[in-house]
Amino acid sequence: MGLPSQVAPPQIALSDAPATGVVGADVVAIPVLSDADGPALGPGAAELLDELDLDVFGLLEQAQATGKAGEVVLHPVLSTEGLSNDSLRCLLFAGIGAGTPADLRRAGAALARRTKGKQTLATSVAALADDAGLRAFVEGLVLGSFGFHRRSAGPTETPVSRVVLAGLTDCASREDALGRALAVAGAGWMARVFALVPSNEKNPQWMADRAAEVATSSGLGIKVWDERDLAREGFGGLIGVGQASATPPRLIRLDYTPASSGPDTPHVVLAGKGITFDTGGLSIKPADGMMTMKRDMTGGGVVIAVMGALADVDCPVKVTGLVACAENAVGGNALRPGDVLRHYGGRTSEVTNTDAEGRLVLADALAYAVAELEPSVLVDVATLTGAMKVALGQRTAGIFANNDALAALIRSAGAAAGEPLWRMPLVEDYEDRLDSKIADADNAGGGPGAITAALFLQHFTGSLPWAHLDIASVGDSPVDSYEWTMGATGFGARALLHWLELREPLAGVTS
Repeated sequence: MGLPSQVAPPQIALSDAPATGVVGADVVAIPVLSDADGPALGPGAAELLDELDLDVFGLLEQAQATGKAGEVVLHPVLSTEGLSNDSLRCLLFAGIGAGTPADLRRAGAALARRTKGKQTLATSVAALADDAGLRAFVEGLVLGSFGFHRRSAGPTETPVSRVVLAGLTDCASREDALGRALAVAGAGWMARVFALVPSNEKNPQWMADRAAEVATSSGLGIKVWDERDLAREGFGGLIGVGQASATPPRLIRLDYTPASSGPDTPHVVLAGKGITFDTGGLSIKPADGMMTMKRDMTGGGVVIAVMGALADVDCPVKVTGLVACAENAVGGNALRPGDVLRHYGGRTSEVTNTDAEGRLVLADALAYAVAELEPSVLVDVATLTGAMKVALGQRTAGIFANNDALAALIRSAGAAAGEPLWRMPLVEDYEDRLDSKIADADNAGGGPGAITAALFLQHFTGSLPWAHLDIASVGDSPVDSYEWTMGATGFGARALLHWLELREPLAGVTS
């Protein structure tokens, strides 16, 4: 089953016309900067005031506006007499703070929310932004527009249909920035949709089908292992976690090769946790703990979405995406506490907690990558541990890494993308908590939970440069906040793409 019709993000175009001159725009948004002397009007204000008799500063004062990022003041247009655009119905004055990319991303998301249901928004905000600012503004516009539904009558609200970034002096030179912004935001949108599809529709084969669609549209290579392939080739973690489900596990491989690839082109492997529903298995979760578990495949969805956007951001390195998909179910054939699994390559794990299943499937994917793909770098992405949410809350993800340069590159990309990552320590003193009397490791070494989970995975990385993104803290947003919409966030797609589009994504990284 594919995806039912969903709301679509707005179409975004560039224009050198002033915002008030965009024919057909029913909403015009003018930027307002935050200044020590009070709010200051940005580009497009002069043209607006030439056509409209409006005391803008009086309006802002009445609204107690300061120009801070995300603030929006609305003024209805009751008469279009004398205006060059007779479609205009509403003016918005959008706070952009100091005009930093972070401010512009928030402003874009705020405008997206205030223009839902409208036809065309023309805004001069991007006229004061460099390429990084334009990209951030567009990413905010797109992701702030996000919606998902399964209502028989259709969605309750729809994004603005079209956005025109007006007042630009050289539109042709900004097309690349716009294209990259749309690719990155589109990947974030796709990852959110994947995570929100209910698990009576979404299972490991469904994930493989979506990956195949992305492969076709983006020119990627694809291979899918079914349960027979997995058993024959020794993927014991995936088989064990998925053995109780009516929908058997899958391992998905996607391959991207840049046009300029040669024998010395670095190779990055991305591995994503794709647990399409997590009951906890026989170590069953409480009822409330299962309510968001359709989103436990967020890491896998992020990897698929990122793979589909690599060509659009002109990624210069080879990338393989591995998505380890299973449903962690309860049944007569369920994995039991005390069972021992043999992973790809032979390493064994004693399962003392069936709810620590994500590391078991990721271990297979990482071991396969090391043995068969000869990567330069490994990165995995997973909603792995509740301990990460306790440590970092719901706005920052954790990153573990055995390589300082790799950690710095991904953290910097996350900051640029608006997806902050905090580096966590791989503390060797806790290695003994993984000890098992009968296997190479215990899958649930106890606290500190995020660290022991990362240490468990590290044994499958073959001493390659490796980073582990634990996004359990940020995979779900409790409220609408700037570009985050309540529910699944797709966190990680933007950070990884901002990293992989660098001209040298592995600068300084040595094995």
